[in-house]
Amino acid sequence: MATHLITGAGSGIGAAVARRLHERGDDLLLLARDAGRAKELGAAFPGARTLVGDLAVPERLSWALAQQPVPDRLDSLLHIAGVVDLGPVGELTPKVWQGQLAVNLVAPAELTRLLLPQLRISQGQVIFVNSGAGLRAHAQWGAYGASKHGLKALADALRDEEKPNGVRVTSVYPGRTASPMQVRVHQQEGKEYDASRWIDPGSVATAILTALDLPRDAQIDDLTVRPGR
Repeated sequence: MATHLITGAGSGIGAAVARRLHERGDDLLLLARDAGRAKELGAAFPGARTLVGDLAVPERLSWALAQQPVPDRLDSLLHIAGVVDLGPVGELTPKVWQGQLAVNLVAPAELTRLLLPQLRISQGQVIFVNSGAGLRAHAQWGAYGASKHGLKALADALRDEEKPNGVRVTSVYPGRTASPMQVRVHQQEGKEYDASRWIDPGSVATAILTALDLPRDAQIDDLTVRPGR
């Protein structure tokens, strides 16, 4: 039975991935920002274990994980959680920049650092769910795009560094996906939200599991998923 640690399992793409892995009987560790959220995740995925750690405060993750049981080996680490705040560069405050960089970049880097020993033992896989904004950022997307461009750099460097240890690293770049995050984006853009226009989270989950389940004689480094409509 494979063991996976997932961030962002509470909604959207993260929930779709967790659901697929849970249904096939894999062992799940779901990271929650607080005890209340951990209880909700435990109820949604019976039998799954939860860890509490706030991605918005990455410097506290080391302490948080030290207080909780973490498995000796880990088959995959799936970074799916993320936050977005739009705005023109001329108006974005340091707090907005730092908030997105903390959750979208620094926390994944720190969580990966802390769990690399377990991933090396199993010759596991790290999957970073990035964004189309991680390849090209448009107006209003400067801070979010910067965090996701940084996430691409993190994945590329990690891939080269961990190849000798047998750890695979994949970046997935979904286009706009029907999720609570997309609702927030539309609110910030002042646009009407129509979920039917965007990718279903389950479709992105299929792409992620394709990379995760690929036989060991191959690996997917980068995978772009775009709306088909």
